[in-house]
Amino acid sequence: MEAIWQQHKFAVIAVVALLVALASSVVIVPETKQAVVIRTGEPVRKINAFNPKQPYGQTGAGLVLRMPIVERVQMVDRRILNLDMDSETVLSQDQQRLEVDAYARFRIIDPVLMVESAGTEEGLRNQLAPIMISVLRQELGRRTFASLLTPERGNAMTRIRQVLDAQARRYGAQILDVRIKRADLPQGTPLQAAFNRMQSDRQEEAETIRAGGRRDAQIIRAEAEAEAAKIYADAFNKDPEFYDFWRAMQSYRRTFETGNGESSIIMDGNNEYLRQFRGR
Repeated sequence: MEAIWQQHKFAVIAVVALLVALASSVVIVPETKQAVVIRTGEPVRKINAFNPKQPYGQTGAGLVLRMPIVERVQMVDRRILNLDMDSETVLSQDQQRLEVDAYARFRIIDPVLMVESAGTEEGLRNQLAPIMISVLRQELGRRTFASLLTPERGNAMTRIRQVLDAQARRYGAQILDVRIKRADLPQGTPLQAAFNRMQSDRQEEAETIRAGGRRDAQIIRAEAEAEAAKIYADAFNKDPEFYDFWRAMQSYRRTFETGNGESSIIMDGNNEYLRQFRGR
């Protein structure tokens, strides 16, 4: 064994060195990532960059070669990312102070520009967050609090997305959507006053709806009773004898079912109420 090692040690060392060099030269880029190759601190090329026209599985992901030591590879997320904004106080057009929580969804479409301008994804979020707050304050400051509870809110979100997207392009990102999670009055007297006003309005609306419901119910009940009376009258006129028999059976059932079938009735056999028991 010692003799074999002495004879082939240089070949073994060369093979091991080659494998180490090859391993350090190969980088695996998954489908969910896009890579930026950086040489001496400068981005030189991008791998698996986002392109909506490329089908999944044909985007350039997989094994990638790089120059060891000279080049390094920085991974950048290729998926849709979230940008959450902490609760911020915004002054509306009608001078209402609102506590607003919002979020944006974005995608990195130019990883080289993103690395050059922001460095990392977290750095990109730190750059976009103050811009998003500023755009929200400007746009919501042009609108009343009541308008945020109407379909006009969608127009405000569209405008905010457009302005924020124009700023995000400078960092290699695309804003896909902006949404307000919550827009409430601050806790305290303003909130209580608004709540009381809304409560009284809803109570008045509810009472109006209930009054209309009672009116409609009375109309429907009267019409149903009139229809039932007509049906009974028609049935009586077609066969008065059968109708009299049927009504008597209904009366007997209600009377004798009381007490789980253990009721007793004391009447003369000639009593008119028991006429159906006498037969014809």
